[in-house]
Amino acid sequence: MISLRKREVAKRVFAYEFNNSTHKIRESNDDRAPIYVLTPTGARCNRVFVVGVLLEREETRPDSDFWRIRISDPTGVFIGFIGKFQPDALSSILQIEPPEIVATVGKVRVFEGQNRKIVTIRPESITIVNTATRDYWIYETALKTIERIKKMYEKSDEDVKLAWQVYNPDLKEYEKMVKTALNSIREREVKPLEEKEEISEEDFEKFEEEFEIEEEEWDISDILGS
Repeated sequence: MISLRKREVAKRVFAYEFNNSTHKIRESNDDRAPIYVLTPTGARCNRVFVVGVLLEREETRPDSDFWRIRISDPTGVFIGFIGKFQPDALSSILQIEPPEIVATVGKVRVFEGQNRKIVTIRPESITIVNTATRDYWIYETALKTIERIKKMYEKSDEDVKLAWQVYNPDLKEYEKMVKTALNSIREREVKPLEEKEEISEEDFEKFEEEFEIEEEEWDISDILGS
């Protein structure tokens, strides 16, 4: 008898926090067990829901059908990779010319490079949306982040305690991040808090090899329509 695992909920996290999230959690030794990434404010993420400006799409090598994308929100930039195992996202990205506001749901990946850990999104669905949708995502993501920050102060659950142990975060930094995001709705101006280093060619080649052997587990394109 084949058992089906429940689809993971896509979490809302700003790019600044996402890019600082490097701790992986695997709940069992089962090869098919989901892998989570713990963020500095205690969010346990297997998938994320992101809305922002598609800054660029770049095919990594001619005729490879392996695309690197960058999506910005008011706090920073998400890096994503789309390949043949994400047919819906691959078909969509070929029809979107940057810059464009997009929404995407994707699985979180942490790749261990030579000098640092690289956190990326593997989009499963991506679509063009309007400014109102982007602003609502910022508002909802801010609320979710504030809720997590409050729990961090309370030190109330196991994920929160682990986040303190792993990151020992400066919560004022993440409160500032939330304010930056909310101010962008009024100002209509997106400025990243911090520029992240580019992925080195050596790290990218290893990442591409790892990406190539992965298989798609779920089709969650319906999430963006809900």
